[in-house]
Amino acid sequence: MKSFMFNQRPKKLLQLDQDYIPMILANIAFEKAVKESIDFVQVKIAIERSKGQIATQIAYIFSEKENQFDANYRYIERLVKTLLWLKGGWKVIYGGPKKLGIKLQSAYQIGGDREFDFTFMGNIYEKEFTFNVVELNEVPKTNEQSKPLGRHLDGYRIGFDAGGSDRKVSAVVNGEAIYSEEVVWHPKLQTNPQYIKDGVFDSVKRAASKMPRVDAIGVSSAGIFIDNRVAAASLFLKVPKELFDKEGRNMYLDIASKMGDIPIEVCNDGDVTALAGAMSLGENKVLGIAMGTSEAAGYVDELGNITGWLNELCFVPVDYNPNSIIDEWSLDAGCGVKYFSQDSVIKLAKKAKIEIDDNLSPAEKLKVVQKLLVENNALAKMIFETIGVYLGYTVAYYARFYDISNILVLGRVTSGEAGNIMIRVANNILKDEFNDLYQKINLILPDEKSRRVGQSIAAASLPKI
Repeated sequence: MKSFMFNQRPKKLLQLDQDYIPMILANIAFEKAVKESIDFVQVKIAIERSKGQIATQIAYIFSEKENQFDANYRYIERLVKTLLWLKGGWKVIYGGPKKLGIKLQSAYQIGGDREFDFTFMGNIYEKEFTFNVVELNEVPKTNEQSKPLGRHLDGYRIGFDAGGSDRKVSAVVNGEAIYSEEVVWHPKLQTNPQYIKDGVFDSVKRAASKMPRVDAIGVSSAGIFIDNRVAAASLFLKVPKELFDKEGRNMYLDIASKMGDIPIEVCNDGDVTALAGAMSLGENKVLGIAMGTSEAAGYVDELGNITGWLNELCFVPVDYNPNSIIDEWSLDAGCGVKYFSQDSVIKLAKKAKIEIDDNLSPAEKLKVVQKLLVENNALAKMIFETIGVYLGYTVAYYARFYDISNILVLGRVTSGEAGNIMIRVANNILKDEFNDLYQKINLILPDEKSRRVGQSIAAASLPKI
């Protein structure tokens, strides 16, 4: 058999990204070739996270007789990376061919290709990250539980959404937003956390001034939070670790204390996106995707609960092209952040040869392209059509891991006509190539008001008074 190549491009090549290789197309081709081969073999991968919860996945690869080691490695390595950032965890347990397991193990260590993942997960879960190679029958079974989230709207509440380009706040009285505000800021450029702390507190005080009292504060923010403490957040990207540990980790608890020790609940903005969708639709099985400074995601399951998964889809691979743009943080190619955020628009604008002042902030560069779209610029339209193609194929990939009925698409990148273009193109991809998913999944773009402030209103519902 010839060496299997991950080179399955869309039926219609993308003019602005001709080397794009959707994960779903390449995986389908790989799995078909494996099933048609001689004596294909099973691989089991388990990811363990906090409180002993385990997510286990089964896959099949070529046997050694087929001499497809490189293809097997590429397929399983991308699957492990997907599971790790989608589910989250501090331990990977691999059962399958030993040679493959040992090479994967070597990637997840200091100096390995996945050093970022190794270090990040260890810090988040406050355990030494391990990659264990075991016998197939020693891989543990799935053991997961979900839990309720939010939907409390009684009393006088503040909902705050900490974005990388703007911060949004709402004053909510018995479920009704009486005041909402957005303020542009640049937290990711700051080395001093005081700028960030002052900005958050300023928004909270503004919302508080609109109500006779404040009963609770709910926060939606990019990052990972444990017991309402900041475990990791891109807002503090340039803040030195020692300063972050000293002044950043307890930021939201400190604000709650300043406001009179009122209840506060801090959640990843992706989970709040999904919650906002579930609340507005009155339905569950919602995947929320927010396209802004990065790609944030969250999921509400069939019970209306959150899963405890990490849902950091910004680091989940969506493109097999090894020469695709590198994510500066994880140093990996083909990750979601470069396809579903303002970075994607900027990347594609360069390929379209749209001139944008390099001195502008990323959010300002996005606005330049969106202004061109309002002016019916064909290249600007092509940019958002390209992101729509990314979205269609990636939804089909995400559907392998999430049971989805509704996908709520939010974020600054979707503002104006851009969101409608992306949804239309993505739906066409699903209808033409994944019709079973097209029949099952609704891609939903909220109205402009909900799109811009819905996150902070849903955040207000997080704490129980």
